[in-house]
Amino acid sequence: MRLPQKSHHAISLSVLAIFGVLSIAQYADAADRSLVSIGLYPPQVNLKTAKDRQALVVQAVYADGVTEDVTSKAAFKLTGENCVKLEGATILPVADGTGTLECSFNGQSASVPISVKEATAARPVSFKLDVMPVFMRTGCNSGSCHGAARGKDGFNLSLFGFDPDGDHFRITREQLGRRINLAVPEASMLVQKGTGQVPHTGGKCYEVDSSYCEDIVEWIANKCPKDPEDIPYCDSIALYPEQAVLDGAGTQQQLIVLAHYSDGTERDVTHLALFQSSNDNSATVDTKTGLITAAKRGEAFVMARFATHTVGSQMIVLPKGLDFTLTDEKPTNYIDELVLLKLKKLRMNPSPVCSDEIFVRRIYIDMVGQLPPPDKYQAFLQDQDPEKRSKLIDELIEQKEFTELWVSKWAEWLMMRSSNQVSYKSIILYYNWLAEQIADNVPLDQMVNELLTSSGGTFSEPATNYYELERDNLKVAENVAQTFMGMRIQCAQCHNHPFDRWTQNDYYNFAAFFAQVGRKQAEDSREQIIYNRGGGEVKHPVTNQNAIPVFLGGGKADVSGKDRRVVMANWLASPENPFFAENFVNRIWHHFYGIGIIDPVDDIRVSNPPTNPELLKEMAKRFTESGYDYRQLIREICNSKTYQRSTERNASNETDETNFAHQTTRRIKAESVLDMISQVTETKDKFKGLPLGSRAVQIADGATSNYFLTTFGRATRETVCSCEVKMEPSLSQALHLLNGDTSNQKIASGPVVKAFVAEKKPADDVIKELYVRCLSRQPTEEELNKLRPLFAEESNYKQACEDVFWALLNSREFLFNH
Repeated sequence: MRLPQKSHHAISLSVLAIFGVLSIAQYADAADRSLVSIGLYPPQVNLKTAKDRQALVVQAVYADGVTEDVTSKAAFKLTGENCVKLEGATILPVADGTGTLECSFNGQSASVPISVKEATAARPVSFKLDVMPVFMRTGCNSGSCHGAARGKDGFNLSLFGFDPDGDHFRITREQLGRRINLAVPEASMLVQKGTGQVPHTGGKCYEVDSSYCEDIVEWIANKCPKDPEDIPYCDSIALYPEQAVLDGAGTQQQLIVLAHYSDGTERDVTHLALFQSSNDNSATVDTKTGLITAAKRGEAFVMARFATHTVGSQMIVLPKGLDFTLTDEKPTNYIDELVLLKLKKLRMNPSPVCSDEIFVRRIYIDMVGQLPPPDKYQAFLQDQDPEKRSKLIDELIEQKEFTELWVSKWAEWLMMRSSNQVSYKSIILYYNWLAEQIADNVPLDQMVNELLTSSGGTFSEPATNYYELERDNLKVAENVAQTFMGMRIQCAQCHNHPFDRWTQNDYYNFAAFFAQVGRKQAEDSREQIIYNRGGGEVKHPVTNQNAIPVFLGGGKADVSGKDRRVVMANWLASPENPFFAENFVNRIWHHFYGIGIIDPVDDIRVSNPPTNPELLKEMAKRFTESGYDYRQLIREICNSKTYQRSTERNASNETDETNFAHQTTRRIKAESVLDMISQVTETKDKFKGLPLGSRAVQIADGATSNYFLTTFGRATRETVCSCEVKMEPSLSQALHLLNGDTSNQKIASGPVVKAFVAEKKPADDVIKELYVRCLSRQPTEEELNKLRPLFAEESNYKQACEDVFWALLNSREFLFNH
């Protein structure tokens, strides 16, 4: 059940036009390889102690957007105090002082400041800062090795190092004298297994003469000291360069990783970072050195992990000397501007804007979950107003069906579903509260704030059902993070997140905001009362200490004498929390394209980057400035040429799947498909608690369904996960449409075919009317020629009408928005 067109999605990653320097109008011709600028990384060099050193990378940026690693070709010059020396492209300390490193290449120059402190002081090896990173870098504490729940070969380390104090104890105290040898450090099993001198299931992890081995031996020689409590910790890392456009297979780009510590110091940790490419087909990375090598055309996101932090660099790989001519299309708004900038980098031209016939069908389905009525369809095609598309968008956004569609979507995110725990009445009241909020266009921050801070009875204050649908306060914290910030923090409950910034501390500190949510029985046995208990804590499983409320990705919260939920909600639904706006912008974008700028929409993490980060940030910024007016955001999206593009592809974008060079072909959601079948057949459905003729999209309770909705993947609303909605076509769906009761019974019982029979409409008129009714277009002459023979025998007129109707409802074109 796939449409003939190749309208799905392909490679990803985004880059600024000349790294944000040029706008689309200022872009040079693709063939212009003149040098624009060079970048010298890192942007500053701060060395401390004799052991410190810093590698350098020089990146050239050309007018056509291509970049080149020219470190080996650049000329360096040191000015200022004689405080450092340069060995190749690495700076080493000589004496305390400051200076400047100047770099030049083909007439362009760049410079970075240098500062050196304690140049002759020796820095002792730290367990947390030096030894633990070796375990991460060599994979010793990964889930497939000693980081497994039960360890490996009798030796257990915390997964990805989430418990360094426990690891120190296990290395130095468990099986005393077996893992470390204080008398002869080089003979320690920890060293000999790592260097492969004795049999080791994990094989050789590092060489005897490597810095990894030297640091571990030195730490053991120093009697395996435990770090003091106030030792500086890594609070962030940076990966340089952040972006690159590589011209041709085999082109290389060196990366460097700079760690920033809580005491203000910095350190080159490239040799300790763990590198991984999201797409080895386009760009591979040397896991030991951080050297990237271009392969096939495409994009890759190269991640570097150090301590608890993961950052990424965007790599675009182009065929060598690709012949490309940029379209002269003018953007309609900032969305088009930023999408076109990305496409320029990829050497792709966008598909043209779709026809009026396609647009009117697409916008009706996306806006109100219905097909355009035939009279509206005809009126739109005949309208000569150049602003008619914009006016139709404004018209549809004010219809009640628009509200119903978005209430249904929110009901999925909020898991509206009755159960033995939550009464049907509670769900109906909750649904009606949500419908009022959306119908009144209540700003999103206000709606979310009211939802998360609600107290009272689940009947009298319906928003409190949010805390009744999920009573496990740890799960509540997970749901809040996933629904309102797009983050899946679940795995941080047991260990530090392997592919994101979230630690076990982050998880429990955020969960502490919900530790004091209280629930008690109301007079009505079906009603619960949600309130702030004013007491209750979340215990950290490793430290066994009470977790302290800390905003996720933010600072410590002042909750003294306050309802913790109010403090959390005031931060969460505000500009102070950038994840809030980006999350909902991404979710709304997904509705109109079938894929998010970050996809899945509720799995926002460093290792799952936005395909166009500049677009996401700009949309989030404008969304925030509008007072979180989601209708205004929808207008901006739908008025863009990006949304209005054809699904047909051209030679340059035929492999694109995620950069919005063309519109996507999208399976229509179960509720809307059923509503559309009922609409075109002019029949009515009956659902629990709703009057005859109600739409499936109006169903409040996730537990209410029928065979059609279940077969076509309606969300059960049992979790907040976006995967609840099943959009993949299946054999069961095809068989039900072909042979099931839904389409066949509705065609037979509806008045449409009966009217044709009564009027004895000519065959061509019947076919054309059914095409407009079902597909919002006129049939082609070829289609007319194939269908006319069905009407050849007058006795089969009714059957012919039903057959054409049935064929259209079973067509892929009917089931997909395109």
